[in-house]
Amino acid sequence: MKKILVFGGTRFFGKKLVETLVAEGHEVTIATRGKTAHSFGDKVDHVIVDRTNKRDLATTFKNSQWDIIYDNICFSPNDALAACEIFNGNTKKYVFTSTMSTYLDLGANLSEGDFDPYNYEIRNGSVTDFSYGEGKRQAEAVFFQKAEFPVVAVRFPIVLGEDDYTRRLHFHIERVSEEKVISFLNMEARMSYILSDDAGRFLQFAGFSGVEGPFNATSTGTYSLKELMEMIEWNVGKKAKIALVGDEESRSPFAVPKDWYMSQAKSIQAGFTCQSIEAWLPDLVETLSQQVK
Repeated sequence: MKKILVFGGTRFFGKKLVETLVAEGHEVTIATRGKTAHSFGDKVDHVIVDRTNKRDLATTFKNSQWDIIYDNICFSPNDALAACEIFNGNTKKYVFTSTMSTYLDLGANLSEGDFDPYNYEIRNGSVTDFSYGEGKRQAEAVFFQKAEFPVVAVRFPIVLGEDDYTRRLHFHIERVSEEKVISFLNMEARMSYILSDDAGRFLQFAGFSGVEGPFNATSTGTYSLKELMEMIEWNVGKKAKIALVGDEESRSPFAVPKDWYMSQAKSIQAGFTCQSIEAWLPDLVETLSQQVK
């Protein structure tokens, strides 16, 4: 049994991670702002803390010792640096949830070496000082250059699932069903995705295996946006209204100008293979389409 701290963990793939850890019999503490209820009952300890307040963080976790810390809610170098200072000497491993957005340029088959956090210039700042992608790049740089504990940065692509609170795939299905316009930039662009179940499983793997460093975690295979929309049309039973120039309301969350997907070769070599995209995305589209109907 391991003593594990999870920042976040009340929804989506963070919740699936906690469910797995609890089922395995570990001593789990979740740390949140207390704004989202959790469903774990007395199976976990729940600590309310402001992750962005260094003093609050230090007071809350003074003299605490952990086997693994999972951090799903770090978005800036300042927050990463606070974690390094507070948890140095107090955890055996740190798993940081990062993103495909760390890659500075869109592209095909992006690999971990396409962004090097070990030599990236650190600029201090809070979450409001950076874009989402730059905030994650800066956080990775801090963890890999400043932490004295082993770190894994898990770079996820777009995470999908029935429980996706951002409702990105839901958006497309609902607008097709309602015969509303969806705008894209390039229908031929191919993208990476991962199922929320696999995202939770990969986080567990990252913490319990001997891996360190940045790792892509993505399903094998890709779909073009055209192929994705054709799948949605077939399941909904209506033709999508597509525009290549649209407004903020109609713009797809997947509107990218060119291919944007990652290689999972490094993860496979380390011992973890996500499901192929064909194994789950068609079923997910069918399920969500039935819910809309």
